[in-house]
Amino acid sequence: MFCTSLIDVANEFHVPSYLFYTSNAGVLALGFHVQHLYDNNNYHVRESDFEDSEAELVIPGLTRPYPVKCLPHGLASELWLPIYVNHSRRFKEMKGILVNTVAELEPYVLEYLWSGGDTNIIIPQAYSVGPLLHLEHQVDETQVEILQWLDEQPARSVVFLCFGSMGGFSEDQVQELAVALERSGHTFLWSLRRSSPNILNIHPEEFKNLEEVLPKGFLERTQERGKVVGWAPQVAILANQAIGGFVTHCGWNSLLESLWFGVPTAAWPLYAEQKFNAFEMVEELGLAVQIKRYWRGDHLGGVAAVDLVKAEEIERAVRCLMEQDSEVSKRVKEMSKKCHAALMDGGSSRIAMQKFIQDVVKNIALPCSQII
Repeated sequence: MFCTSLIDVANEFHVPSYLFYTSNAGVLALGFHVQHLYDNNNYHVRESDFEDSEAELVIPGLTRPYPVKCLPHGLASELWLPIYVNHSRRFKEMKGILVNTVAELEPYVLEYLWSGGDTNIIIPQAYSVGPLLHLEHQVDETQVEILQWLDEQPARSVVFLCFGSMGGFSEDQVQELAVALERSGHTFLWSLRRSSPNILNIHPEEFKNLEEVLPKGFLERTQERGKVVGWAPQVAILANQAIGGFVTHCGWNSLLESLWFGVPTAAWPLYAEQKFNAFEMVEELGLAVQIKRYWRGDHLGGVAAVDLVKAEEIERAVRCLMEQDSEVSKRVKEMSKKCHAALMDGGSSRIAMQKFIQDVVKNIALPCSQII
């Protein structure tokens, strides 16, 4: 999705270009819409004020207005906006776009993309071929101990907190998280890492001494119902029957994994398109619990300060997340079944892949006949 310059190589060899879009269809539609507004001088979102704006965008394919406050930082950045807009322009040169999503998950936005856009926007055919997941996993001795501990817990009793390879927190935020987990009363598995002062060059690392950053006595008070670890085998953990909820940074792969295993999520976006993912999962689809609606800053952008999320907000979300018979939990379980069915014979994603292959064959045959 960031290698659009390869279209020029494909054109030189008379080969049709297709795009594999690793995020969701909603973000793809958002990018096309922003590009359309930008090219028509109707996009006036600025880096200095977008997080305080009360404006909303009507995004084709979404059923409700999208708050400007929820825009990914890159779509307001003076540096990154022209780059993202140019990628969206070039996406339209593709013969088709494979999206890592499921037709039943994003029906309205996919209908918009399938229609080819409106009268002013021509969009290539979109193929919903997901969920494409890497479910095989290897664990080391430390991680085996984590899974053994989970095996001893009751079904759906553990809340899992994990924030991806780029997710880390300040000591102040760690304190708030710890207080919330202790107050919630729920059993927890917390993958905890330190925020990086230069995240583009140095990934978050584990805290060297947990007792120095966690509230005094926290580890002792929660030792019977909690475990704080470093890097965690996320897929293996989500697959475990003990996991009842997942507090996540809303990376699209993580959200698809949680849906695959029927685990409801609480949204804590940190960077890139994750604010959009949180909006879609919570407000558009009702498949996640809200911690807070608006999130300032971006861990990768490094421009705006990241708000401190208070213990009260986290505790409320954890309690809501772990309600076994909640509407969110019921919808997630139903969507999990649909995700599995999509990859079976006759499923929506299997059919989409077949149509994609047919289109490739057709588009390769044409330039070959012209060359001959």
